[in-house]
Amino acid sequence: MILPNESTLSSCTLPPPNEMILKWAQEKPNEVYLKQIINREFVEFTYAEVADKALRLVTALRGLGVAPGDKVALISKNCAEWFICDLAMMMGDYVSVPIFPTAGADTIEYCITHSESKVLIAGKLDDAKATTEVMTGLSDLITISLPYDSAPECQHSFTDLVASNAPSEERPLHYDDKLMSLVYTSGTSGLPKGAMLTYGAFTWSVQRLIDHIGIEANDRLFSYLPLAHITERVYIFGSSVLGGVQTAFPESLDTFIEDVKMQRPTLFISVPRLWTLFQQRIQDKLPQKKLNILLKIPFINTLIKKKLADGLGLDQARVLGCGSAPVSPALLDWYHSVGLNITEAWGMTESFAYSTLNYPFKADKIGSVGNAGPGIELKIAEDDEIMVRSQGLFSGYYKNDIATQESFDSEGWLHTGDIGFIDDDGYLTIQGRKKDTFKTAKGKFVAPVPIEKKLAEYSRVEMMCLIGLGLPAPILLVVPQDFPNFDPKRYARTAERVVKRMNQELESHEQIKGVLMVKEPWSIENGLLTPTLKIKRHLLEQKYHEVGQNWPKDQLVVWEQ
Repeated sequence: MILPNESTLSSCTLPPPNEMILKWAQEKPNEVYLKQIINREFVEFTYAEVADKALRLVTALRGLGVAPGDKVALISKNCAEWFICDLAMMMGDYVSVPIFPTAGADTIEYCITHSESKVLIAGKLDDAKATTEVMTGLSDLITISLPYDSAPECQHSFTDLVASNAPSEERPLHYDDKLMSLVYTSGTSGLPKGAMLTYGAFTWSVQRLIDHIGIEANDRLFSYLPLAHITERVYIFGSSVLGGVQTAFPESLDTFIEDVKMQRPTLFISVPRLWTLFQQRIQDKLPQKKLNILLKIPFINTLIKKKLADGLGLDQARVLGCGSAPVSPALLDWYHSVGLNITEAWGMTESFAYSTLNYPFKADKIGSVGNAGPGIELKIAEDDEIMVRSQGLFSGYYKNDIATQESFDSEGWLHTGDIGFIDDDGYLTIQGRKKDTFKTAKGKFVAPVPIEKKLAEYSRVEMMCLIGLGLPAPILLVVPQDFPNFDPKRYARTAERVVKRMNQELESHEQIKGVLMVKEPWSIENGLLTPTLKIKRHLLEQKYHEVGQNWPKDQLVVWEQ
C-alpha cells in the first residue's frame, strides 16, 4: 500500500505545473498559450497572462478566507479558465476537486460534501440546473462563476475577482507526496471514490509521457474531453503546461469539427464513441464500397486520405490517440486503411491514465492496448487480473482506507480490476473487467467484452451491451445506428445474420439467445453512461432481466416497445 508521507518535505523531484507556468511566463511571456473559441474567433491568452490571472485568483481566494490546504471544487466544460483555475489552486496551495460537467445534483453534492470543499467554481455548462440546485442547498459554500453565459449565477465573478486583486507573491513549496487533487472516479457502479493524486506521481506520469511521445516546437493540442477525467488532465493539461504546448478549446459540440479545423492539432486524443461517429460521418458521404475502389488507385489513394484527414481537421496530426473505453480493432484497422494511425492507450485514474500505449504505432498490434510505457511494470496475476506498478500511482481513496488497502498488494502492485494477457512482445490485450464477467443460470461464466468487440467488427450499431447474469442465455442489447433511409426490417435481418455468424464461433453457454433493439439511446442524462461514456452494465442487467427471463421462443430479434 502506498500512503502519503507527510514528513517528506523536500521539493518535488520534477518541477510541478505551478512552477512550470511561471517558468514559461518568464522565458516566453508574449507567446500564446491558450486559445478559447468564442463567437467563432480565438480569444488568446499568453503565458504571462495565464500566470498573472492565476496569481490574482490566489489573492482573491485568500481574501475570501480560503486557507492553504482547503479543497476547491471546479465544475465546467473545458475552457481556458479551467486551466487557469487549476494552476491557481496549485499556486495557492489548495487541493482541486474537479467534477464532471454532466454530473447530476446527487453526484455534485456528494463530491463537494465528501471532499469538504470550501469553494465551487462553476463555468460552461450545457445545463446549470443541477449545479444551481446544489449551490442553493449548501449555504456555506463560496461560489464563483466563470465568464460564460451558460454558467450558473454565483456569489462572485471570476472576471471581477481577477480584475480587483493583485497577483499573489506566495510561492508554496510542493513535495512529491503532497496531495494535489481529489479526482472522483465516475465508476460504472456504486458511489464515486475520491482518488488522491499527488504532485510527484502527476509530474512523473506527465514527464514520462512527454519523453516517450516527444514534444516538438510547433505542437498544438486541442482540449475537449472532460478535464475532470484523468486522461485529459494528464495527457492534455499536464503535457501542455510541463511541455509548454499551445492548447485550444472548442466553442460547443455543435461546432466541434470546425473548431478542430481552426486549431489543426498535432496531438489529438479521442474516445471510441467519437472515433466511431467520425467514421460514420465519412461513410454517410462516401460509402465503403466506393471508398475501397478509390483506395486501390495509387494517385487517388493519396488524395482521398488527405481529404479525409483534412475534413476532420487532423491533416497535421502526428499522434492520434484513443482510450477510456474498449474500442473495436476493426475501427482502428479502418482508420489505418485511410492513413490515420490511432495509438490505443490504457490506464485508469489510479495510474494517472498512463500504463500502456501502442506507440510508436504498430499496425500488427491493433487489438492490443500497446506495451508498458517507460517506467511502467506490468504483470498478470493467477486469476488473469492485470497488475501495474510505477512511480505514477495514486495514494489511495480519500476517507476510504478499506478500498485503499484492497487496491494494492504487499509489494506495491496496483489491482486494476481488468483481466487480460501479455503476448511474447510485451503487448497487453484486455479481455474485460473482472466484475463484468457474468454467470448465466446454467452456472457458466461469460466474458462479454471480447464478444462485443467481435460483434462490432461485423455490424454497424450505435452501442451494444451483452447481458446474462442469472439468465438462461446471454441477450444482446443494441442501440440501432441512426442513418438515412433506416429500414427496421432490413436492419433486423442483418442483425440475425451477424448473431448467427457470431454464435458459430462461441461456446454453447456463450451463444446469444436474442437481440433486443433498444428504444431509448443510452446517455449520461438517463444514467446509463458514465461521464466518460462507459456503459453501466449492471443497470442494464437490472432493467432488462425480466425481458431476458421471458424471451419469446423462436424469435431472435425483438424491438422494444
